[in-house]
Amino acid sequence: MKLDRPVAGGPCWTELGTSDVEAAKRFYTEVFGWRPETDPRQEAGGYTVAHLGDAAVAALTPLYQESQPVAWNVSFAVSDADATARAVRAAGGQVVLGPMDVFDMGRFAVAFDPGGAAFQLWQARSFPGAGLFNAPGALGWVELLTRAPERAEAFYTTVFGWSVNADAHYTQWGLDGADFGGMITMDDKFPPEVPSHWLPYFAVEDVDDTARIAVEAGGTILMEPTTVPAGPRIAVLRDPQGAMLGVYVADGEG
Repeated sequence: MKLDRPVAGGPCWTELGTSDVEAAKRFYTEVFGWRPETDPRQEAGGYTVAHLGDAAVAALTPLYQESQPVAWNVSFAVSDADATARAVRAAGGQVVLGPMDVFDMGRFAVAFDPGGAAFQLWQARSFPGAGLFNAPGALGWVELLTRAPERAEAFYTTVFGWSVNADAHYTQWGLDGADFGGMITMDDKFPPEVPSHWLPYFAVEDVDDTARIAVEAGGTILMEPTTVPAGPRIAVLRDPQGAMLGVYVADGEG
């Protein structure tokens, strides 16, 4: 990812909604070396921020609704959550939660794109988002897996003003020439029950070693470590509670 800090329109944060926060703490501490800290305030609902050094890099949260899946969620930074929520609706998406204030930290909303992929909006106040990107254990790429790529391209370029860098094999999203993510079309290889979704990729020093550690910690490998032609080495993993995530070699480009 060519972005190294939260920028309006770009990914700024990722959080895991999980059925077992304590188990997730153990797994991700083992895999990425995170230091999780749970907000002690009752109204915070068990929200847990993971750190690398002094930098906040991700969050782990309980499931707040019965219908909420165990999954990683990606947040995009916006300057005005209410205006962006209106833009989401106008472009054919849905806003299912918020916008709402989160203490003095920022303003938050949950939305779905026209293909059914969930994402989040974050208007920063005291909390800008992740304090570290592209370093081992930190967010380094976000990827949309969708069955409606044309609708997705029209939607995200309209709502966020993203640039599109596409070839016959892969589509990359960017802001002012700085690519931060991509898009894959879900074909028949994907089970029909798997919805369109955003997948965060975390940078690591060694993809193969990280995959091995994840399995030893109770996770599974969904896509074996592989080297993308003219790209990084990547793998897709599933944590013990069922959430999917990607990892890629930290010094890879994109």
